[in-house]
Amino acid sequence: MKPVWAAFGAGGLFGAGLLVSGMARPAKVIGFLDVRHWDPSLAFVMIGAIAVHMVLLRVIVKNRRSPLFDTRFHLPTRKDIDLRLVAGAAIFGVGWGLGGFCPGPALVSLGAGVLPALVFVVAMTAGMWLEEVTQKIAAGRKARLAQDAKAASEAASVQTVAPGAERKPAA
Repeated sequence: MKPVWAAFGAGGLFGAGLLVSGMARPAKVIGFLDVRHWDPSLAFVMIGAIAVHMVLLRVIVKNRRSPLFDTRFHLPTRKDIDLRLVAGAAIFGVGWGLGGFCPGPALVSLGAGVLPALVFVVAMTAGMWLEEVTQKIAAGRKARLAQDAKAASEAASVQTVAPGAERKPAA
C-alpha cells in the first residue's frame, strides 16, 4: 500500500508545482508557444525541473540499489530515435499546442473543474486506447507473418518422392 501513497504524494506535489507556476493554465502554455508574444516563464520552469532531475537522478541511482518501493530502477535502455518516437512527439506537440494542455496540467485542471481539460483528457484517453489497439493489431500481424514464413519454409524443405521410391532424410 505504501507505493500507492508514495505515487499519490508525488502526484500531489507535481500538481501543486504546476498550480504554483501557473502551468495548469492553457494561456501560459500558448504564450510560451506564441513566437510573436513569447512568454519565457515556461522555459524557466522546464529548465529548473530538468536541472533538479539531472542532479537527483544521478545521486539517487548512484547511491541506492533500488527505489524505496520497488525492487529495481526502471530506466530507459533504448537510445535510438525511430519513427514511433518522432510520430509520438509530433502528436504530443500538436495536442499541446492546440489544447494548451499536456497530460499533467490537464489532470490538475480537470481536478479544478475546467471544462476544456475534460475534453482534452477524454481525447488523450481515446488516443492512448487507440495506440494500444493499434499495437495489438500490429503484434498479431507480425505473429501471423512469422507463422506463415515458418510454414512456407517447412513446406519448401519437404522433398517430394516418387511412388515406390525410398525417401531420403533432409539435410
